[in-house]
Amino acid sequence: MQFHLNGFHVGDPAIAKPSARARSYGDAVPDTVDVLIVGCGPAGLTIAAQLSAFPDIATCIVEQKDGPLSLGQADGVACRTMEMFEAFGFRERVEREAYWVNETRFWSADDSDRSRIVRSGRVQDVEDGLSDFPHVILNQARVHDQYLRCMENSPNRLKPHYARRFLDLDVERSDEGASAYPVTVRLERAGPERRGQIETVKARYVVGCDGARSGVRRAIGGTLAGDSANQAWGVMDVLAVTDFPDVRFKTLIRSAEEGNILIIPREGGYLVRIYVEMDKLAENERVAARNITVDHVIAAAQRVLKPYTLDVKEVAWWSVYEIGQRICDKFDDCANDQSDGRPPRVFIAGDACHTHSPKAGQGMNVSMQDSFNLGWKLAAVLRGHCAPSLLRTYSAERRAAAQELIDFDREWAGLLSNSHQAAQGGNKPEVDQSEIQRYFVQHGRYTAGTATRYKPSMICGRADHQHLAGGFEVGTRFHSAPVIRLADGKPQRLGDTLVADGRWRIFLFADEADATLQCSRLQSVCAYLESDPASPVRRYTPAASDIDSVLDVRAVLQQSHHTIDMSAMPDLLKPSKGRYGLIDYEKVFCPDLKNGADIFDMRHIDREKGCMVVVRPDQYIAQVLPLDARDDVPSFFDAFMIAAA
Repeated sequence: MQFHLNGFHVGDPAIAKPSARARSYGDAVPDTVDVLIVGCGPAGLTIAAQLSAFPDIATCIVEQKDGPLSLGQADGVACRTMEMFEAFGFRERVEREAYWVNETRFWSADDSDRSRIVRSGRVQDVEDGLSDFPHVILNQARVHDQYLRCMENSPNRLKPHYARRFLDLDVERSDEGASAYPVTVRLERAGPERRGQIETVKARYVVGCDGARSGVRRAIGGTLAGDSANQAWGVMDVLAVTDFPDVRFKTLIRSAEEGNILIIPREGGYLVRIYVEMDKLAENERVAARNITVDHVIAAAQRVLKPYTLDVKEVAWWSVYEIGQRICDKFDDCANDQSDGRPPRVFIAGDACHTHSPKAGQGMNVSMQDSFNLGWKLAAVLRGHCAPSLLRTYSAERRAAAQELIDFDREWAGLLSNSHQAAQGGNKPEVDQSEIQRYFVQHGRYTAGTATRYKPSMICGRADHQHLAGGFEVGTRFHSAPVIRLADGKPQRLGDTLVADGRWRIFLFADEADATLQCSRLQSVCAYLESDPASPVRRYTPAASDIDSVLDVRAVLQQSHHTIDMSAMPDLLKPSKGRYGLIDYEKVFCPDLKNGADIFDMRHIDREKGCMVVVRPDQYIAQVLPLDARDDVPSFFDAFMIAAA
């Protein structure tokens, strides 16, 4: 964390200096805003936290409930999501409180006595080297609390407006002659004091994060389409006494005739979540018609666990649901064929545009990744850094990612249910337990959240130079690795530099030449980026701003930090910034050779030539280029960025 750039100040550095916009709107929502967010779920709070960091963007978030969430349904936090939490500054707090999923264990019917279950396998939950951070379990409400804290500590001191029910919205259909705030939203007060009072907000953009029954989705003509597996499941968070030996491991249990159980230990050491397969539903039958009670769920779990016992002492929360995977035909208010020719003004994210079964633990994680994808794009357009056409990439990227995860989720949920259906006389063959375990290992990157790969677009280049950095695949998230900071010898992860501040990163991985020599490729590319009028750094950085305010250039050298002085680095890598022209010493890194963690080997970087890795503000790799690709660099950014005045 860097602070004191524009003057010394005391206190918690995580609490930003309040902006001129950091004023209380009182009880009423503002009349006009840049972005109105509808819904305080994971998707809504992610984008609110991201936009709250920009003092020049007016953001408002409204929620139908009368206060913050106290008990959430989602609990799994994928490794990829933990990487995102690091960017927001609260990953450590989540790690400290959460349950860490280290192993997944498998149980199935005993071949010698099919009425009993025995352990049949165990696997490491996350493959080695996939991420710096673990897969954890934490109550959704506590995740919300971290986002709310982040918002309240931001320059704009953003807080939600609760007890507001979304009614409808209207969008000016033509950009020609459109007003500065082309979206009009009507909200109804839901609190007891002003129930029924109508408030009107005019916005530049609206983001609907209002769940599977989204009013924003309906207002833009979007529909959820998909199917249901016609299978009822119960879920409960319980405090229980049991002699089942793996109750503190994530465990999948498949009995011969009594259905399946998924055990998810919860934070705190005692609480455990149990998903219980219930009855097969008839065609078009709703789970509510079965009148399933919590006693039914407990009894079903007890039958599956035999010969082990389960004595439930307290039920903290429980529900019943039916498996279904659905996706919206579009994630914004533009026509699917883009025939209207205008950029989008209204977006939907999270459950408003896709729903999953809980089995793969993806619902909350995918929702937050939706918003992380959209937030920086809205900020870039609102701040005049990028053209509005950039906003079209949100629906294209996230709908494709959601569809891939739904396909995976459908197959995974089907595998978990087939044995029970076979036992009940269904027409599906029973799946062998070893096949379940193999599938889990094979698709571990989906459950870790790292499988997303964006296709080529205006902000995601083609992989023509992928051979220069095989471990940084274009279109995938930036895979961090250990490094040593040159200026002070601090060991750290390179991914920790990717904070959620809306900036692009350009990592220069040096060639094999001495990086201090003017003839090296590193020195040459730094001179070009810093001084050439065609350089994207010069072209897109406002004259009065710090040189890294839009494009943040950093370098990774091949040599030990003991052999190179920071003073020999190009000025671009030790820029003068802020009101005093203080030098930023935190832009150059070396491999962690002492611990054998050479990032050049780990990420298969060409040592002879080096390379340039361009990383988007949402931590996805946009391009891999040669260090001397002076034409390719500006042409990439020219496709969507606006030259600074």
